Amino acid sequence: MTDRESAPEPGASGTLTELESDDRLQESEPGTSLTTERPSDAEGERGDDRWSTALRRITDGSVLVTILAVVLAFVASGILIAVTDPTVTGAMAYFFGRPSSTFAALGHTVGGAFVSMFRGAIYDPGQSSFGAGIESLWTTIGFATPLIVAGLGVAVSFRSGLFNIGGQGQILIGAACAGWFGYSFSMPAIVHIPLTVIAGIVGGAIWGGIVGLLKSRTGAHEVIVTIMLNYVALYLLQYALSTKGLMQAPGSTNPQSAAMRPTAILPTFLGAHGAGVNVGILIAIGAVVVTWWLMNRSTLGFQFRTVGENPRAARVAGMNVGNLTIWAMLISGALVGIAGAYQVQAAVTTGFDSGIDAGIGFDAITVALLGRSKPWGVFWAGLLFGALKAGGSYVQASQGIPIDIVSVIQALIVLFIAAPPLVRAIFRIPQPGARSKRSTKSRKAVAA
Repeated sequence: MTDRESAPEPGASGTLTELESDDRLQESEPGTSLTTERPSDAEGERGDDRWSTALRRITDGSVLVTILAVVLAFVASGILIAVTDPTVTGAMAYFFGRPSSTFAALGHTVGGAFVSMFRGAIYDPGQSSFGAGIESLWTTIGFATPLIVAGLGVAVSFRSGLFNIGGQGQILIGAACAGWFGYSFSMPAIVHIPLTVIAGIVGGAIWGGIVGLLKSRTGAHEVIVTIMLNYVALYLLQYALSTKGLMQAPGSTNPQSAAMRPTAILPTFLGAHGAGVNVGILIAIGAVVVTWWLMNRSTLGFQFRTVGENPRAARVAGMNVGNLTIWAMLISGALVGIAGAYQVQAAVTTGFDSGIDAGIGFDAITVALLGRSKPWGVFWAGLLFGALKAGGSYVQASQGIPIDIVSVIQALIVLFIAAPPLVRAIFRIPQPGARSKRSTKSRKAVAA
């Protein structure tokens, strides 16, 4: 006997079964003991459902948690600034006698630090002109540009199920290739600039491709290989910069390369020359668009994401996981190599040394994590970290607060990003799926 046959006929006597609580019972014939909802009530509930669905998507999404993680990092950093400042700690000694002095010291120290960070990262109203004040923003963009492209490279590897910890080595090799091409050849700028960028891309791609090849053919773990290749790249570059006839500047005894030719330097299109925004940011935006299309619209990107989610399923579907691993690391290294090219092409007067990576390779990991390994998320995360770097230098110069506080903020952002349940618990945001579970339980209770 089927369920439909076991259900009582409309209007029949007897107790209601669970099956009668289904939506089909709203179509019962007149005269039964069941009631139907009025159209206005149904429309109102549907409207409430739409708003509830929208709210659930906002709170269950990763964007809100990311923003709140950044807010928590700034709050925690403000507390750290306060407890380490001698003025604040001195005022807290007589808090119960003169609490206003403590609050004034807190406002002056913590508020002054964040105001100074804004002035150093976005706009400084204390300058004589708007052009001089907005140079803070140009500095932020300059710091952010290599972080964006390097973060994109790390994000591609993350989405492919790989951990590219070798950003430092890929930047160094990319910078070495781009730098050598930039000072060795003389040609028109319209040709020299793009070819120098391509040289950096090739260098980074080769260094990343080595990792993919070893991972694919021998099963070597990419984390170990990338870390070891960082040291290989560093010592290779140090050797080349210290050896005459290789990359050392002619007539110099310092481990430094020759200066880039003017035709290889990225031109400035906003602000003053050397203190404005060069075309590197346009290259970074182009890389974001291309990466977005690659990962979200192309067949290769779909295969990358499939391998990253489930390599076994990818193999069953006929995908060559080994070749995809090589391609993922090639593309990842190529994007990081753009950051290496930018580092040498943004220098105007001098050559470069083995510290040209400036920690960008490791900061890119944080940028990719903050951007949730999504191209436009990485773009905004790179701008945020560029602002932190530019603002941190200004805070140190104007307030005397150590620039290490910027590193603390970055570390706290990573900490909170890595613990979404903690962020949700602090702000009392329901965990994903909690509402649907409660609503399912309530519907079962009503049905019972």
